[in-house]
Amino acid sequence: MELLGKSLEELQVLCAATGEPRFRAAQIYSALYAERKLALDEMTTLPKALRERLALETRITLPKVKQRFVSSDGSVRYLMDLPVSEEKATARPASVETVFMPSEGRQTICVSTQAGCAVDCQFCLTAQLGLIRNLTAGEILAQILLPLNDMAAKTGGANQPETGGGLAARTNVVLMGQGEPLLNFEAVMSAMRIALDPRGMKISPRHVTLSTSGIVPGIERLAAEEVRPKLAVSLNASSDEQRDALMPINRKYPLRVLLEACKKFPRGSREYVTFEYVLLGGVNDSPEDARRVAKLMSDLGRVKVNLIPWNPGALPYAEPTAERVSEFHRILLEKGVPAFTRYSRGRDVMAACGQLALNNAESHVLPIVS
Repeated sequence: MELLGKSLEELQVLCAATGEPRFRAAQIYSALYAERKLALDEMTTLPKALRERLALETRITLPKVKQRFVSSDGSVRYLMDLPVSEEKATARPASVETVFMPSEGRQTICVSTQAGCAVDCQFCLTAQLGLIRNLTAGEILAQILLPLNDMAAKTGGANQPETGGGLAARTNVVLMGQGEPLLNFEAVMSAMRIALDPRGMKISPRHVTLSTSGIVPGIERLAAEEVRPKLAVSLNASSDEQRDALMPINRKYPLRVLLEACKKFPRGSREYVTFEYVLLGGVNDSPEDARRVAKLMSDLGRVKVNLIPWNPGALPYAEPTAERVSEFHRILLEKGVPAFTRYSRGRDVMAACGQLALNNAESHVLPIVS
């Protein structure tokens, strides 16, 4: 049986089936997710005999970090090979990418939820991969655990129990890597319940953001979750005609339907629904586009818009000029829409928004920290 990705309740069932007391499940759960001990022999809170038994009957399967690509800005793109699950015969060998972005006092981890993507956004390199397969809850969590342990190893704090000021408490997680999270809802939410659990990884819900292309039934399901990530929606167009061309998913869930779901999405007193808008030079970056976007936002409650200048790749688009970006930003603010311009990090190692396409170029590769 695979342990990584199992909830506390599932571990309790495992312990009960093997005649172990209930508190052993809590010890395994804490060791895996709070202490990030990813090998059974490291779980010294468990008796040696139990560790030996678990080693015979269970496993902790981790993706293999194939390469680390280190950007000049300190971001790291991890290229990981995923194992074929023995419990899921349909799972195919696949690779996936995770991006670690350090900043003063915090770090952000950009996590993939699928290998490849089926949504086919025309300006995104990941779309060219197509959908390879969904990731398991354990594979999603591993993309948080492995970079955190990597960072802890560099700072001399590997596998130390987390406190209120621990690495996980200083971590933002964005589900914005490869894939559409809401098309892998069960695995994503299983992983997030563990990540957001104070007994698990102890990451605050306000520090986790799920980005969707606009899967309306998934947004409605997410809204019903008691504890959930913040919502971000990739808008990227100011009209249905424009969005149909850039994001084919809009033909199934057009703007009227999508925006209504966003309007109804519950949010806390300081919470916003974020709309991400990738600016494509000469395509969707005109002043008229800005005014239409402002109008779309006018009746949605607390929202904000993140403007993201397009990141270069082998696609027939161009970066917007600085003047176009500034003008678009100015118009949104004039119309009363909170707006921010986000320049992506890691562009030099193909780690930026829309660039994750399993590029394995040798430049900027540093040795893997084990």
